[in-house]
Amino acid sequence: MSFDLRIPFHRAAADSVMPLGIHAGLWVADWSPASARSAIEGSAAAGYQLIEIPVPDAADSLSPQETVRLLEDTGLDAVVSLALDAGSDINTVDPELSARGEARLRRAVEFAEAIGANYVGGVTYSAMTKYAQPATEASRENSLAVLARVAEVARQSDVRIGLEYVNRYESNLLNTAAQTAAFIDRLAARGADNVLLHIDTYHANSEELSLPAAVEDAGARLGYLHLSESHRGRIGTGTLDWAGLVNALAGSGYRGPLTVESFSPAVVSPATRDQIGAWRTLWSDPAEVAADSARFLGAQLAASTLLAPTT
Repeated sequence: MSFDLRIPFHRAAADSVMPLGIHAGLWVADWSPASARSAIEGSAAAGYQLIEIPVPDAADSLSPQETVRLLEDTGLDAVVSLALDAGSDINTVDPELSARGEARLRRAVEFAEAIGANYVGGVTYSAMTKYAQPATEASRENSLAVLARVAEVARQSDVRIGLEYVNRYESNLLNTAAQTAAFIDRLAARGADNVLLHIDTYHANSEELSLPAAVEDAGARLGYLHLSESHRGRIGTGTLDWAGLVNALAGSGYRGPLTVESFSPAVVSPATRDQIGAWRTLWSDPAEVAADSARFLGAQLAASTLLAPTT
């Protein structure tokens, strides 16, 4: 029996054309109790239906149980994300390094299950770093083997695994939708049919012929999107073809989440700032950016002639 790749929502409206989500990193730099409340309540107030929560790793992070309580109080759904790093890479032939990466992925699945989330996405197939050499078939094979095992564990919790391809400066393994689709097909051949393709518009803008072309290459494997502007600032103020993207998604039948991802050094931790090179402060007020993004996306969805009325 084929695994249902749609991300089921517990609290968000099931009939939403494309549910709007927002990354917690737009709001806060950690998942302390105060930060979690600020991010979850702020997201709900701005009109979002889900929040993307990076896997917390600090001892003082809000517990999964308290996270669930906040989600239930606001009516938000949640998804989970992470990015492997140079110390937890599975795109490798180093068994100790690979074991650390696999352990991180399994903890992410455990966290998702604990908060009732059905999706763990991000840079889950390699380190998010600048590699000095191309990927080898041996390192690719190890990534496939680890992900097949993690996907089987995730299946037991009804969790989908997302592969977010990134630009050439942040991975040597998956840089385009076509590469990622082929990689997912290799996983499916191993029985891992709960793996989704995750497009981030910031990275796709660097590597693809166009955003609609990326959607076409992803095909039915597409399960999640990060909406991030060409300069990673406020969406709608850069060079991306938002209308073309929305029409491509609508024409493809995609009805999954659209998650706003914008980072500012005014909000993120110094470690995250340095990792992604967020050197310029393009905005400082998360509430303003969240509200503006929701309005912008609502207008884009409303303007698409390929989407059926939602009334």
